[in-house]
Amino acid sequence: MMQTVLVVTAIIFSLAAAGAIIRISRGPSLLDRVLATDVLLAILGGALCVDMAVNRHLNNLMLVVAISIIGFIGSVTVARFVADRREQPIES
Repeated sequence: MMQTVLVVTAIIFSLAAAGAIIRISRGPSLLDRVLATDVLLAILGGALCVDMAVNRHLNNLMLVVAISIIGFIGSVTVARFVADRREQPIES
């Protein structure tokens, strides 16, 4: 039963990763690319969690935490960068 779950999740994660990679390469704007990169990091974290569940170990736990933190900080940084680049209304 566990092998069936592993195969199904591997197929789903592979399709999701392919979609995210396509969005990274074709994204019309910087925000699309950053969001797709964040999704790809979440997919990688999910795949590592599935690996830990199937093999019953916690060896990758710190890597999952690091990937989550890097994805969050990167998304927030780019969002702040884009928000600062918008034209500020001129006060008279």
